[in-house]
Amino acid sequence: MSASQKYEIDESLPYKAIAIGGSAGSFQVVTKILSSLPTDFELPIMMCLHRLRHVRNGFTEALNIKSTINIEEPTDKEPIKKGKIYLAPANYHLCVELGNTFALSTEELFNNSRPAIDYMIQTAAHNYRHKLIAILLSGANKDGALGMKAASEKGALTVVQDPAECLIDTMPTSALKITKINHTLSVDKIIDLLLYIDQKIKKKK
Repeated sequence: MSASQKYEIDESLPYKAIAIGGSAGSFQVVTKILSSLPTDFELPIMMCLHRLRHVRNGFTEALNIKSTINIEEPTDKEPIKKGKIYLAPANYHLCVELGNTFALSTEELFNNSRPAIDYMIQTAAHNYRHKLIAILLSGANKDGALGMKAASEKGALTVVQDPAECLIDTMPTSALKITKINHTLSVDKIIDLLLYIDQKIKKKK
C-alpha cells in the first residue's frame, strides 16, 4: 500500500495551508510536530492553541525553542506566506480572509475561548476549501469540532489526534462525533503524513 493510499491524500496535491488547533495536553504534541519539520517546509501553518488571555509573552518563545521554523504572531491584515508558522495571539481570534490574509478580532468568547479554534478552522476552510489540511489535537472542551465539520464539508483533509493517545480527548472525540474525519492518527503518524505531503510537493515542483 502506498503512503498516499494509506493516508487518502489527494494525489493532485492541491494543499495550500495547514490549520492546527489544540488545548490542554497539546503543547508537547505541537512541539514534537514542529521540531520534526524541515526548515524548508513548504506549506504555511496557522495554529490556534488555547492560552492565558492576558499573558502576552512567553508562550510563543517557548514554542520557538523547539521549532525548526520561526513562529510568528500575525498582525491584522498580514499576508499568509508559504513556509511560515503563525500562532494566534493571546486574547484575539485569528481568522483567514479572502485575499489570503489574516484578520484579528476581539469578538466575544466562543466555547469560552479567545482565540477560538472553531473560528480559525472555519474561516480557513471557507477560503481554502479542499486545499486545507485541518488538524485537531488534545484538548478539554469542544472548541474545534465545528471547525473540523466545516473543513470536512468543504473537502479539506481532516486529521484528529488519536483520542487514546491524548492527555485529554474531549476535542478530537467531539469532532469525531459530529463529522467524518479522514484520519485518526498518533502524533508520530501525523508527523509522517505532513513530511510525506511536503516531500511530494517538493518533487512536483
